[in-house]
Amino acid sequence: MRPPVRPGGGKEAVVTAPKRVSQRLKTTRYEDDVHAWAQEQVHFLQAGAWARLDIEHLADEIADVGRSERHALTSALSVILLHLLKWDHQPTRRTRSWVTSIRTQRVVVAERLEDSPSLKSRIDVLVARAYHRALIEAAGETGLDEQTFPPACPYDVETIMTREIPWPPSDGQPRPQRG
Repeated sequence: MRPPVRPGGGKEAVVTAPKRVSQRLKTTRYEDDVHAWAQEQVHFLQAGAWARLDIEHLADEIADVGRSERHALTSALSVILLHLLKWDHQPTRRTRSWVTSIRTQRVVVAERLEDSPSLKSRIDVLVARAYHRALIEAAGETGLDEQTFPPACPYDVETIMTREIPWPPSDGQPRPQRG
């Protein structure tokens, strides 16, 4: 017999009999030790001990997972945008570390979108948030006034993820500083 498939065509899941849970097992309060609480909740879930679950805090923690994924994606986008802004507005200060940072964070963005494909539908909103952060940081790091930079993100998602950033620069710009 084939195991059931998750809704939406996801990976197959095997349903097993619940493990036994000792009724004498001490329950840790969420407020006292989140890590111990989480381990107990996993044990209760695996054992099918539904009555022992702390539903309120479990729901909050699951919601936090989604927020955490959005935050991580936004942070990676912000780093890319920061370095693209610096690349475009300070060509004589370009460094290999900017190129490395852009390339690394592109991988992070791609991995996050692969792990959470539903975030693709929110990517424009996340880019706008990331740009707001990147704009502030770019002004601070370059010493340029914020009004020097476009008020809205000048890069579309494809540009953010695929624009070539050559090293060493081959666009006839003055020799970049080392760094």
